[in-house]
Amino acid sequence: MATRHVHLVRHGAADPFGALTNVGRRQSELIGRRLAALPIDAVWHSPLPRAVESAQIVGACFPDVAVREAAELVEHVPYPPPARAGSFDGHDTETRGHADALTGRFACPAATETHEILVTHACQVAWLVRHALDAPPERWLGLDCGNAALTTIEYRDGVPPTLLLYNDMGHLPPELRWTGFPAGARP
Repeated sequence: MATRHVHLVRHGAADPFGALTNVGRRQSELIGRRLAALPIDAVWHSPLPRAVESAQIVGACFPDVAVREAAELVEHVPYPPPARAGSFDGHDTETRGHADALTGRFACPAATETHEILVTHACQVAWLVRHALDAPPERWLGLDCGNAALTTIEYRDGVPPTLLLYNDMGHLPPELRWTGFPAGARP
């Protein structure tokens, strides 16, 4: 039975204009090194600059692997709960189709054994985790994700998805962890 291994990576820390910071570039290098021992078949990324740059840095660890854009990975609000509709600064319009396209393309088994890296955004990581756990649509809101954190989900025919890792930052030194989160005490 072939397994599709999906390694989700939130882009590295970025400035307000969407370009990676020095911290974001370092985070991207470290997640690339962490994944370098795996038999990666493809590196996919969102079309937004912070994800593109992160994917290029990660992809440098895999010189024979294509680094390609996947429009389904673009940042969007996957499901605005009715009670919070309109509270996402206009980002919650026409989102259902984006969420369906994301899960339709990446949240399913593959014909052959495959390992793919998806460099994307916190909302998309949360949506795919919520989908793998078969949680109600609004539960993606409680799933935060740090910059350059690793989440891995496996998909096989005939069985529910397996969430192996969520928001793992073990490859980052303490000073590079927890970017992308509000200020607060961290373990």
